[in-house]
Amino acid sequence: MANGHSPSGIPISTVYGPSDVPAGAAEALGTPGEFPFTRGVQPTMYRGRLWTLRQYAGFGTAVETNRRFKLLLDAGQTGLSVAFDLPTQMGIDSDDARALGEVGRVGVAIDTVEDMHLLLADLPLDKVSTSMTINATASTLLAMYVVVAEERGLSRAALSGTVQNDILKEYVARGTYVYPPAPSLALIAETFRFCAMEMPQWNPISISGYHMREAGATAVQEIAFTFANALAYVQAAVAAGLTVDSFAPRLSFFFACHNDLFEEVAKFRAARRLWARLMRERFAASDASCRMRFHTQTGGVTLTAQQPLNNVVRVAVQTLAATLGGTQSLHTNSYDEALALPTAEAATLALRTQQIVAYESGVAQTVDPLAGSYYVESLTNELESRALDLLGKVEALGGAVPAIEARFMQEEIGKSAYAYQLSVESGQTVVVGVNRFDDGAEPPVIPAPDFTQLAAEQCARLAAVKRSRDGAAATARVQALEAAAARAGEWRLMPLIIDAVRARASVGEISGALERVWGRYA
Repeated sequence: MANGHSPSGIPISTVYGPSDVPAGAAEALGTPGEFPFTRGVQPTMYRGRLWTLRQYAGFGTAVETNRRFKLLLDAGQTGLSVAFDLPTQMGIDSDDARALGEVGRVGVAIDTVEDMHLLLADLPLDKVSTSMTINATASTLLAMYVVVAEERGLSRAALSGTVQNDILKEYVARGTYVYPPAPSLALIAETFRFCAMEMPQWNPISISGYHMREAGATAVQEIAFTFANALAYVQAAVAAGLTVDSFAPRLSFFFACHNDLFEEVAKFRAARRLWARLMRERFAASDASCRMRFHTQTGGVTLTAQQPLNNVVRVAVQTLAATLGGTQSLHTNSYDEALALPTAEAATLALRTQQIVAYESGVAQTVDPLAGSYYVESLTNELESRALDLLGKVEALGGAVPAIEARFMQEEIGKSAYAYQLSVESGQTVVVGVNRFDDGAEPPVIPAPDFTQLAAEQCARLAAVKRSRDGAAATARVQALEAAAARAGEWRLMPLIIDAVRARASVGEISGALERVWGRYA
């Protein structure tokens, strides 16, 4: 943003010096790997181990997505990241009338565990971590991952990865919710319990500011609203009888990274420190539970269809900001994502961007290299202070759920999105190739798959599974799940979901059983 302000509206001075950083700030920074983790969650950070290099992929069918995963692993990717289509996200089978026109469009279609077997075919699940961007149906997709591993002879304890499982931001920014907030929070607490007991290397949630940032949130709103939701999850788990230190060390976060290099670096540092302080002050959490580990994705909303090769540079800047800020995992967007699903060439270049930053830029040589910068420390302090003030406003409304129901978060983000758009349209905020340096060229056209044919093939696969399974057994397992969900106070649902998945019940059948008990949120 021009005129001496950061994108979050923080005034920016022409020059910074000692007077811009409080006395004793250097001592307060602490040591990397130690509370409050301003400088990083590990003592040696990338000198000990690089961040996980991920590329997010989901291409209509499980077979096609599996092919892309193998290409990226061969190119040096170190973690998988799965995008699911909207029917899968919404608990709707591919053959449901409500899925018409959406099967396989924005990610991979998964109806039964047989699709998950195809998705993960020949991939070393005990050696590579898998992140699944799924929320309302997260417990079902996690159950499918467990059953695939089980049917390959792998133990649950050997599996590492993350299930997003963050339903509150769906009510704020995305809309792929199914059930009302109360049972949704209870189901999330149940996945916390299950993972703590059965899957010690698995992150049961990835609390996401990314989608709120994509909807127009500022960096301050991204921190504050993410932590408001995170505190609601912690409180729900504690209310369900879990001790903080039994699950909080496996909480993970998911943030966006945009173009303002220094505000983004400061955002990550401020967030790490603020979360540590919140957990210590409110829950007397251990150091391990105060440690904020996070995945980053470069900003999809910053990509332009005009002059798409400019996006290569944007993504490189964002990659540098995320790594200077100390991310544990990173997905870099492909330059053609504003036009269509990424081509293999563009996805490989996005991965190469991470590798160049990792191995050629020097960013991995030392921990928190911008620490002590008067500018960065001033920004870090200001972002933390403003985020804490905004979090206070959410808590004055009763916390995340009442604030969402009052539409406070939605309206605040909407105001920021509107202000940003006005700034772009007036030319105050420059977007190269869009409102300045526009060469008038039309964006290129990238061919799209035949989604009608893809949907027909997916529906045929689902029908084949239903014909070949023991239908009575599948129905019985789904009915057992429904009965358990209806019993007040009984939230040991994950084993029952796994049983239903093992019997080849579909995502829609499992989701439908829970919906009949809990209702569909509107």
